[in-house]
Amino acid sequence: MTIDIHALNDAPRLLLEADLRPVQGTRFQPTGFPDLGAAEYAAPDGDGRMLLVESAQSMANRLEAVCWDDASEDWIAPLQGLPYVRVKDPKGETLTTSVLEAHRLNSPYIVNADGFEPIKEEVGFSEKAPYNARRQLPPVLMKYDAASLLHGVFLEKIGGVVRLPRCLSSFIEAEDVQVAASGGAKLDRVQPTKGGEGKTAKEGYGNVIYARDEYVAPRIKAYFNVDLAQIRAFRLGEAAERLLVALALFKVRRFLETGLRLRTACDLECQALHVTRPEDFEVPELTELEGELPGLIDTAAERGLFNDPRITELTYRK
Repeated sequence: MTIDIHALNDAPRLLLEADLRPVQGTRFQPTGFPDLGAAEYAAPDGDGRMLLVESAQSMANRLEAVCWDDASEDWIAPLQGLPYVRVKDPKGETLTTSVLEAHRLNSPYIVNADGFEPIKEEVGFSEKAPYNARRQLPPVLMKYDAASLLHGVFLEKIGGVVRLPRCLSSFIEAEDVQVAASGGAKLDRVQPTKGGEGKTAKEGYGNVIYARDEYVAPRIKAYFNVDLAQIRAFRLGEAAERLLVALALFKVRRFLETGLRLRTACDLECQALHVTRPEDFEVPELTELEGELPGLIDTAAERGLFNDPRITELTYRK
C-alpha cells in the first residue's frame, strides 16, 4: 500500500496549496460572474487587491471533468469500476450520467427517470420521521454514485434535509492583482460602417471595437481542502475511507497536471504543491495513485459497497 492513510488518522482536514503561474506570458483571465464581472476584492490586510480566479463550484466541476473520458462516455482507466448512474432515452441512447449532471442524483433527468424509485426508497427519507443524512445517506451514495460523497449532494427533490456537504473543496485566488487592460476589434469586411435598422452591431453587423480586462499577479494559488473527519464520520469502513481519500488526491494531482487550461486566456501550470495540514503528510505522485486506485475499487466492491451492476441504468422519457 503506497498511500499511508494512517498519517492522516488524527487530522480533521488535509489542506493543500499549489503555486500556479501562466504557462505563457504574464496575464490571465479570471472567471466572470453575471452583473459582477471579475470577483476582485480588498486584501484582508488592506494592502492591495485580491481576485477569485476560480470558484468552489467551478472547481468541483473541473475536478470531476478530469476523471471523465468524453470519447468513451465513461470513467478514465484508473477509475473504471466506480459506480454511477447512466440515463438513457427510450431508444437506448445515453442522455447523461450522475457524474456529468450539475446536481448529480438530484438531476431532473435522474429523479424523474424510470428506475429511480428503488434508489429513492433506499435513501429512506420520510416526512414523518427524523432523517440522519450523515448516517443514512453515505451507504446509498457509495452504492450508486460513489464520487458524490466527495463533491456533496442535495437531494431536495426527495427531501430538504437529504444533503451532505463537500468532502473535497477547492478554489483559486490571486494576490496583489493589477488590471492588464487591452482590447481588440471585430471586423466586418462586407459592411464596416453602421447599417440601418436590423443591421447594427447588436445584430452582428459593422466593425466593433471593444476593451477587455485581464490581470497580472505575483502569486496565484489553488487551495484544496479534504474533510477527513467527515469521511470517517460516514462509517463506511476502512476500505471506503482509503478509496475516498485516494480518489480525492487523484483528482487534485490530475487537475494540477492536466486541467489547468481554465479558459482561452487563462492557461496555468503548477510550480509546486504544498501540504499545510498535517505538515508531515506527503501527497503521492499521480502515477502512484493511478496504480493504487484499481485495487482500492476492487476491494470496495468485494466488501459489497457497490451496486451490482456498478453502472445503474435508468430511462428518461420526455
